[in-house]
Formats: sequence, C-alpha cells, structure tokens
Amino acid sequence: MGLGTATAERWVERWERQQQRYAIDREERFTVVADVVEHVLAGRARPLVADLGCGPGSLAARLARRLPHAGIVAVDSDPLLLELGRTHHADAARFVRAAIGEPGWTAALALPGPLDAAVSTTALHCLPEDALRRTYEDLAALLRPGGVLVNSDTVSADHGTTARIAQHVRRRRAERLGTPFHEDWESWWAAAARDPALTDLLAARRRQHHPPHSPHNGLTLARHLALLRTAGFRDADTVWQCSTDHVLVAVR
Repeated sequence: MGLGTATAERWVERWERQQQRYAIDREERFTVVADVVEHVLAGRARPLVADLGCGPGSLAARLARRLPHAGIVAVDSDPLLLELGRTHHADAARFVRAAIGEPGWTAALALPGPLDAAVSTTALHCLPEDALRRTYEDLAALLRPGGVLVNSDTVSADHGTTARIAQHVRRRRAERLGTPFHEDWESWWAAAARDPALTDLLAARRRQHHPPHSPHNGLTLARHLALLRTAGFRDADTVWQCSTDHVLVAVR
C-alpha cells in the first residue's frame, strides 16, 4: 500500500485546503499550539510529543519544523491519512496506527518514556464523552508532571442562543478575512475514491468501518474542564479563542 511521493504531496496539499474550510484560523491555531509546546519544552534536550488524531501530519510537520530536537509520535486510526503522512512528512514524526480512546490504545505508541506534551487539532471532538474521559485519564498517566495537553478544537456553547450568535460571528469573520471557498470533507473523500493509487488504502479504511463524518460530541468548555480535572490534570483553561474555536491547555 506504499504511495509515491508525488501522489502523497498532491493529496496532502488538497487536504490542507479542504481543512481551511472548517478552520479559518487554522495557521494561527497551529502557531498557538506550537507556542505553548515550545514554552513548556524549554530547556529539555530531547522532549517527547504525541499528536493525537494526526491525519496526514499537518500539525506534526509544523511542530517538527519549529522544534527539530523533539521526538514526535503521530497517532491516528485512518490507514489512508497515516500513509499520506508517512510518505509526505517522513522525517517529521513516527506515525502510529491506534484508535484513540479505545481500551489499550496507548500500548501501540511504544513510548520510550513519559510524554512532555500531547497535542491535537480538530480531532477529539469526534470522541463520545466516555471515550474522551478515558483518553484524558490515559494522557494524565502518560504525561510527566508539568507536561501539557494542548487541544485546538471546537467546543459547544452552553446555550442555543449563544451558539447561534457564535456561528454568526464566525461567518462574519470569514467574510472579513476573505476566506476562499474550498471543497468540503465529503468532496475530498469522493475525489480520493476515484484515484487508483489510493484503492488499497481506501479498501483498508472501509474494512475498519470509518464513518463518512464523525459527529461532534457536543461537550461544552465547562464539561471539558471538569473531565480534565477529574482525570488528574491540576490546571486547565483556554489560552486562545475565536467564536467556538478554542485552544485549551491542561497541565499535568
């Protein structure tokens, strides 16, 4: 199921454009995540970072450029996206296949020691609350004291009225920024299905019963913070926000 580098490059670049449709501040959010991780890792000779729900390695590659001395483990369950990452970002991270939140998922990471940081972007909202709670508990056990979880994701507003206002603010900001229209998630996957170079990887993906689009778990910021503190994180709060998009930092 190996891919050519040109094929991987083409599909990763198309993925980047598609994701911009859903995260208008995507590069800024990546930068904020890297700022936090760089700050926490200051002075550590060979820090260890896990990227959860890494997809084709978008965040892992940016972290590797910013922090070339760090060891990065990029984790996802999707065989197609992982292979795109392994091929296009081969030097950025060690890509590992694991279903985050399922019992025993951390064993697949084969970590050489405690994590200094775990990061994620627009991925953990796909986990149901029970799976997310287990994931937070697992991460609290993997992180060293003082290590951090940095999660860039969309959270639900506490009330329906504020949720509608938040979405209006988000749309208006996209208009002001002149964000171009890109293909959506479904169109990207439909196009991928027509590429013969991806046939085997798509077949492997279907055998795993990946849904076409995972629903949002609907958790509010308050619920995330409560779950993190119960899991063993001593402090947690938002360090960046635009509308319902947050960068949430939790300190072990």
